[in-house]
Amino acid sequence: MSWLDRVRNSLPFVAKRETPDNLWVKCPGCSEMLFAKEYDANLRVCPRCDHHGRIGADLRLSQLLDTGYEMLEQPEVKEDPLKFKDTKKYTERLKQARAKNPHRDAFSVGSGAIEGRRAVVGVQDFGFMGGSMGMAVGNAFCAGAQRALDRGCAYIVVTAAGGARMQEGILSLMQMPKATVMTRRLKQAGLPYIVVLTDPTTGGVTASYAMLGDIQIAEPGALIGFAGQRVIQDTIREQLPDGFQRAEYLYKHGMVDMVVHRTDLRERLALVLDYLTPKAAA
Repeated sequence: MSWLDRVRNSLPFVAKRETPDNLWVKCPGCSEMLFAKEYDANLRVCPRCDHHGRIGADLRLSQLLDTGYEMLEQPEVKEDPLKFKDTKKYTERLKQARAKNPHRDAFSVGSGAIEGRRAVVGVQDFGFMGGSMGMAVGNAFCAGAQRALDRGCAYIVVTAAGGARMQEGILSLMQMPKATVMTRRLKQAGLPYIVVLTDPTTGGVTASYAMLGDIQIAEPGALIGFAGQRVIQDTIREQLPDGFQRAEYLYKHGMVDMVVHRTDLRERLALVLDYLTPKAAA
């Protein structure tokens, strides 16, 4: 037996403590390590660089809506209508996404109030297959709009998506005009349709309901666009300006009405609702 083994066996070593894997979070913006509880308490906004992290549907709804809101059931749709398969079957991808997410698809709707002002809020979750827009997302969006029509209140949609869901082909693209029709019905009823653009909002979602709001609000630093920057740059063969497709750039060029910090978003939405639907204020 070597001297190292003798020393090791003679000393009363303390057993190694198990450390939870989720104690720390690495900020995607500045790469600083943040204490997870403090990060969550700050609405997942980095206290050092102010980077707005991506959040799920449940957390977003609880941040915006008053307690006691009602969750709408997600509409049932035919799954895998095209029998799509790439490296995996579409049904397998859905199963994997649902194992990591409390909801059946990427769009969830809550019906309640924001600081006493009646509202229906739909949230797109980038954590579910990149927030991609398929039939389930389109149907859930329309169900939320219909609930707003039935209640006679504002419809607020928080977008976060990579675009249409390729596994559903043309059926996913058909959700664009369907959602657009519902925004027209809200307008005809005199009800506000407000969009909160978060990181990222791209593709077919940007080309449809994400840019049709009566009021367009964006979170700081959010990527908002249709095609990717590299595609645009290669097409026009010009260098794109700094900050292109970011929330602040779009605000400067009149594409969004305001850029609002996440900690101020709930209060700002309540103020906007007061202006647009003063009778709905409690």
